[in-house]
Amino acid sequence: MTNSDATTAARAAELLRLHDAPELLQLVNVWDVASARAVAALPETRALATASHSIAASFGYPDGEAIPRDLMLDMVGRIAAATELPVTADLEAGYGDAGDTIRRAIAVGVVGANIEDELKPLGESAAVMAAVVAAGEAEGVPVVLNARTDAFLRGGDRPIDVIVADAIERGRAYLDAGAACVFVPGNFGEDVVARLLEAFGERRLSVIGLPALPSPARLAELGVARVSYGPYVQRVALTALQDVASALYGGGTIPEGTRALN
Repeated sequence: MTNSDATTAARAAELLRLHDAPELLQLVNVWDVASARAVAALPETRALATASHSIAASFGYPDGEAIPRDLMLDMVGRIAAATELPVTADLEAGYGDAGDTIRRAIAVGVVGANIEDELKPLGESAAVMAAVVAAGEAEGVPVVLNARTDAFLRGGDRPIDVIVADAIERGRAYLDAGAACVFVPGNFGEDVVARLLEAFGERRLSVIGLPALPSPARLAELGVARVSYGPYVQRVALTALQDVASALYGGGTIPEGTRALN
């Protein structure tokens, strides 16, 4: 193992430790080197997570694997090279070959990944998650898989109990396949969080910070491993950009207190 390989493996081990620790891992998603450096500079930041939606938007592509895989991997590699912190990348559904995508992501310094199931048949999805874990093992890097189920996002008008049961069945299968935790994005309350935690165990649930979710402090008390914010952080940044542009057009000036973060 080269020094570079050893460093990547050590970052993967640290990322896993952060998931297992009693403190909630908060990940403020980034989409390029400038945003990564701005977030990484904060003392509270312990790891970085990319947002596939935000990276795709930066290049003019819609979400959903419309961006070429090479372009996505180039950007996540640039982000990984810009920090000493562990970087986990949102790699959508794996771009048709999740195992190969993970191998290539590891090669550019990524040590964790979101892989979504798109609500495909469970056996097929579980095999994809197992391939991701196996690819990391083959590369000597214990890649931290945040296995995402779209049970809520693609659940349609199914009853909530049916959606929760589907998420639980899928999540358990992904944990059995070697995932570190199960990512269940959805705008649900504490009752659903509690049901998912009962099924998966503490520090095995990952959520996105939507309005109906409990506060980060409460998520930590409940035993959630991780909360991230997806494309919403970029939307906040773009809202600020559009607002300052409007103010400048109206005769204003650059706001006082603007920091040189680029």
